[in-house]
Amino acid sequence: MKKVISTERLPIKMWLEELDEATFTQVKNLANLPFAYKHIPIMPDSHVGYGMPIGSVLATRDVVVPNAVGVDIGCGMCAQKTSLVSLSPDQLQSIVKAARQTIPVGATWHQQDQDKNLMPTGHKKLKIVRKEYAQALKQLGSLGGGNHFIEIQKGSDGHIWVMIHSGSRNLGYKVANYYNEKANKLNERYYSQVTAKMDLAFLPLETPEAKDYLAEMEYCVEFALANRKLMMRRMMEAIESVAGKFETEPIINESHNFAAWEKHFGKQVLVHRKGATRAFKGQLGMIPGSQGTQSYIVRGLGNKDSFKSCSHGAGRKLSRRQAQKQLDLKAEIKRLNDQNIVHGMRNTKDLDEAPGAYKDINEVMDNQRDLAKIVVELKPLAVIKG
Repeated sequence: MKKVISTERLPIKMWLEELDEATFTQVKNLANLPFAYKHIPIMPDSHVGYGMPIGSVLATRDVVVPNAVGVDIGCGMCAQKTSLVSLSPDQLQSIVKAARQTIPVGATWHQQDQDKNLMPTGHKKLKIVRKEYAQALKQLGSLGGGNHFIEIQKGSDGHIWVMIHSGSRNLGYKVANYYNEKANKLNERYYSQVTAKMDLAFLPLETPEAKDYLAEMEYCVEFALANRKLMMRRMMEAIESVAGKFETEPIINESHNFAAWEKHFGKQVLVHRKGATRAFKGQLGMIPGSQGTQSYIVRGLGNKDSFKSCSHGAGRKLSRRQAQKQLDLKAEIKRLNDQNIVHGMRNTKDLDEAPGAYKDINEVMDNQRDLAKIVVELKPLAVIKG
């Protein structure tokens, strides 16, 4: 931990030295929520979000806050180790080409329904999920856009790995927006001190709306995992079509946009993680850098002060608009080419996901040495972005 700020209702425990003004305003809002519990942990990758910063943790006892989970419910990462020890540049190019034939990226999704047996069960009991289910069947196994990625990596353990970062696609977005609007209306009706400007409207847990949100949120978390698993399967098929048969180890999966009941400091609390990863003692997880820097497989240290959490990545240092305006396209492409990384950066619009848009992953990892231990360092070989 780098510092503790004690000027608000609850202490703010930070795993970085400084925050920009917009992010710090959001952090103070969290610390002054009447239902926030114990303290507010801020991860080393933290930056401004919608209502609650990305890279922060909020524990509550009596309410759930939809915006403290975010619009991409269940967004997270999975990684899988293969028995392969090398792939040539030509093989990597062929694998990326093959993968793009079966994995839609960006705003696109499949033309046909995917296997219903891969979907979580119970959708007919859920109001929003039920409405969106038919579309979700086509979105299953699709990457999405923004900072989502598929990356083929070479591990410090000598093996080829695949890492995927994706979420619940339009399903989670619809659920999040519906229940955040419900929360806004309830808070306005009861003259809540949590103002609309804070974008942290809450649902009291005894209300039907809160119970419905938690059920739909959990479905979206499961759908996001099913989405990643299908993409991982198709990545392995793409690799096999080029490199031949190989073995794989079990998938490591961790969400970083969710709320869950956990016991901390002797109390059962609802822990909201938005851009933060569980790091229970001994638990494996992933912390990616950018497409031009290393990523990590880590093992949690169970630090109680972070509510047993760690960062979910390097974190942005430039907004998407700032990156497109400030970064040099040729320099960013050269940075990737010099490392022989197969990538898709071609235009100015791609700069929002350039390595220069992200914080220094080495500094981020150094700041959280008390949260997670590095198990494997992963060097990017090929990247698919949305």
